[in-house]
Amino acid sequence: MKKLFSFSILSVFLFFAISACGQQDKSKRPSPPAKVSEKVGAANVSIDYSQPSLKGRTIGKDVEPMDGQVWRAGANEATVFETDKPVKVNGKDLPAGKYGLYMISGSGDWTVIFSKNWNTWGTNYAEKDDALRVPAKVTTASSSTDKLNYTIDKSGKVQLHWGNKLVEFNVAG
Repeated sequence: MKKLFSFSILSVFLFFAISACGQQDKSKRPSPPAKVSEKVGAANVSIDYSQPSLKGRTIGKDVEPMDGQVWRAGANEATVFETDKPVKVNGKDLPAGKYGLYMISGSGDWTVIFSKNWNTWGTNYAEKDDALRVPAKVTTASSSTDKLNYTIDKSGKVQLHWGNKLVEFNVAG
């Protein structure tokens, strides 16, 4: 009987310990989760990402993206681009589905990459998994933002705004 009682107490303790570990509050991360969604034509389009902050650092020097290197276009888990219908991205076909959204920065246009590998941590990227690559227009924003932010408007314009950089591509449903 004493062993059964001890085993029961141990089981309850382990249950609560495992439950507490499995329910970490992602909103308390230094780069909290965010999601943006919009109906573009017939397609529901969303970007699920984590928002790193500059905190006085310089993009390309102290913090990613570094020129010429693949970047997860956010923080923590891979940034996920999802569409429930086939769309065109900058005029190129992208089937319905979930994709890892990656980018490569450069001195001119950037490259936006839609990878079939979307359920991963960080920049766990392999070119063989590319579903689509398109160029993206990069401009200097009129204002600066410390936290990375995505927007999608009804016309299909997708923007990443971070620091004074605006990276833009178009989605047509």
